[in-house]
Amino acid sequence: MPLLTRSVQTPLSIDVRRGAVAGLAALLADRRISGGGDVAVVVGPGQGQRIVDLIGASLERAEFINIEGGTLESALDLGQRLRGRNYDAVVGIGGGRTIDTTKYAASRYGIPMVSVATSLANDGIASPIATLDHDGGRPSYGVHIPLAVVVDLDFVEAGPDRQTRSGIGETLSNVSAIADWELAHRVRGEPVDGLAVAMARSGAEAVINHPGDATDDGFMTLLAEALITTGLAMAICGTSRPSSGGCHEISHALDILRPGTAAHGEQCGVGALFCTYLRASVDKAYEPRFAQLNACLKRHGLPRTPADLGLTADEFADAVEFAPRTRPDRYTILEHLDLSRSELGGRVADYADAVH
Repeated sequence: MPLLTRSVQTPLSIDVRRGAVAGLAALLADRRISGGGDVAVVVGPGQGQRIVDLIGASLERAEFINIEGGTLESALDLGQRLRGRNYDAVVGIGGGRTIDTTKYAASRYGIPMVSVATSLANDGIASPIATLDHDGGRPSYGVHIPLAVVVDLDFVEAGPDRQTRSGIGETLSNVSAIADWELAHRVRGEPVDGLAVAMARSGAEAVINHPGDATDDGFMTLLAEALITTGLAMAICGTSRPSSGGCHEISHALDILRPGTAAHGEQCGVGALFCTYLRASVDKAYEPRFAQLNACLKRHGLPRTPADLGLTADEFADAVEFAPRTRPDRYTILEHLDLSRSELGGRVADYADAVH
């Protein structure tokens, strides 16, 4: 008998609103994740006491663990701590580094995990991937998706604006990543998952077309939902393809060649715009998309050129040349055009002129 449907794993609950952290105990009980509150609450730097003040009284049996996450070593250390007690679940509260560290530790020891995001810097909020520093690189590891996802807009608002801008760049890069996936399908016959594409693209399109900004709760809710659905899109198809193409290759190359250049999402935004420029240079049908992405990045105050990232044109061209080595199995516009270093230098110069 043919398989007519497929089962898709998703979180039991997604809660995006102001004051969401204060409702954590009720969520754990209502969703039968932990009726008695016997959970580990992993908190990132700088937020410990505020978190305890908000939820400590309602989760009297919880153990609060403060970490400086983001590395494989910190995730392994956290896992060892979690083994010492029989928890119903582990709750990761913080930014991307804290959540990825908690996701990895929870997955390693088979403990249900709840993701509570206090920033919107990337799509790791609900993704099946944890990116952790190790041996001078930032490899990605497969993990279980969170059992529940919470985004507290009060915490997001109190955080650095740059984190939100990074999340905008990360979301917009979906457009370029999907174009790369579709290119790989046309040229190499690589299968494309239409449901994953629909989820990742709809979030990006919503961000592109929403008139608000980081001061608008409606826009921030939409951005959070776009980052969450992007993570779920990756879980659906079992690959980062819906959100990672040449745009991310360029970002990974910058992390290797020019570490500390900018936030991940900022680099991905520039990478997406440059890759879209390359597509438009060989197919004029992409010119409106280039103009659209350029305008959106500008409106939200995101970097658009190498100079905006503090790089020279040559430094950026070096990163683009190196980029395909970061994902040898991935076919994108960069591999498709296979430009020489001298050709890349000319394209980068022309790109900077086109942006302005």
